[in-house]
Amino acid sequence: MNLTADTSALAPVAERLEADLADLSGYADPDAPGWSREVFSEPYRAARDWVRDRMRDAGLETTVDAAGNVIGRLAGSHGGPPLVTGSHTDTVHGGGRFDGIVGVLGAIEAARRIRETGTRLAHDLLVVDFLGEEANRFGISCMGSRSLSGILTPAHLARTDTTGHTLGQAMRDFGADPERALGLGWDARSMHAFVELHVEQGPLLEQRGVPVGVVTAIAGIERLLATFRGRADHAGTMPMAERHDALVAAAEAVLTIERVGCGAPVHGVTTTGRIESSPGVYNIVPEEARIWAETRSVDHTWLSGVRRTLADELAAQAARRGVETAVEWLNDQDPVLASRSVQDVIAAGADSLGIPWAPVPSGAGHDAAHMAGLGPMGMIFVPSHGGRSHCPEEWTGLGHIVTGTHLLAATLTHLDALPDVAA
Repeated sequence: MNLTADTSALAPVAERLEADLADLSGYADPDAPGWSREVFSEPYRAARDWVRDRMRDAGLETTVDAAGNVIGRLAGSHGGPPLVTGSHTDTVHGGGRFDGIVGVLGAIEAARRIRETGTRLAHDLLVVDFLGEEANRFGISCMGSRSLSGILTPAHLARTDTTGHTLGQAMRDFGADPERALGLGWDARSMHAFVELHVEQGPLLEQRGVPVGVVTAIAGIERLLATFRGRADHAGTMPMAERHDALVAAAEAVLTIERVGCGAPVHGVTTTGRIESSPGVYNIVPEEARIWAETRSVDHTWLSGVRRTLADELAAQAARRGVETAVEWLNDQDPVLASRSVQDVIAAGADSLGIPWAPVPSGAGHDAAHMAGLGPMGMIFVPSHGGRSHCPEEWTGLGHIVTGTHLLAATLTHLDALPDVAA
């Protein structure tokens, strides 16, 4: 692809990006490990107020929609479907300083540099800090992008946490309008293109010594809650062969889930992240146990088959122990291919700036997967040291963030010049 615009002048101001990263990282729960800033928390509320101020400082017209998405707008000269970029600023419990944040601050800096250099885009540029991208206590991720893509449902809002509090009420308490959020969905093909800058959260780029990844696809995700119901008995008197131990059945299921993930032919991973049992004392055979697990893959065929495979295998194994099983699928997201055209523009932009790059899949979920239903979508990855993420040790060097932000600004400029962008 031949690109005509010279985007070398759009390089970000490294010191400004570094200061922004430090400032935003300061909004964290002091009573939680790492840089915890979970959705609906007070640190999250304060951080988003800071993001709004930062957007205004960058010259963006800033609003918050009914779903709680913070949106900054840089007006274009001709209007039409906007260019959209951004990410999220919430974290998992015990998270790090870069997941999501790089995409929001990089987008603000890219928009600022476009304005500061006098580069006039034809399309409006929207920078979005999406509400609640990370999985949370309600079991629903990507709340803000789900709303924009029209797939947030009343059933999602009715989900409850362990206290019986609903997601809808939590959104309302946070200042959003959950009922209006259900009807907020943008029209299909309402974006000129969407590009998200993000840390890779895996080891491929660092292992290859490449500073930029052009994302080819975003993995689909299937999350499950498996409940095992056995029988409580005296732990000292009931013989092993006559027990209906729910926790042992759950433990066997954890290993089955791991084995299924290891057998994926192309790309697939499985993880059991939580296990509980009751009554939870030493001298009673566990009567009930529950596990929360997920499978991910960019291979749609494998992911679809795993859902049936796991349900059948977990039930059969538990039945051999005299334990009943119920599997509830909490959340699903199909694999999403990045737009070939957007991938080409990102790659060509990297070539024009002399930035080495490599095509990579994303095993993590992103708001970009939902925004893909509204127009052509692409993602830019920068390396994660050691492939670490969702932990306090998460790290991406400033030089890589600067490179990714420069490429984001260049990509947006090149996409703006195209009369149409194919999916």
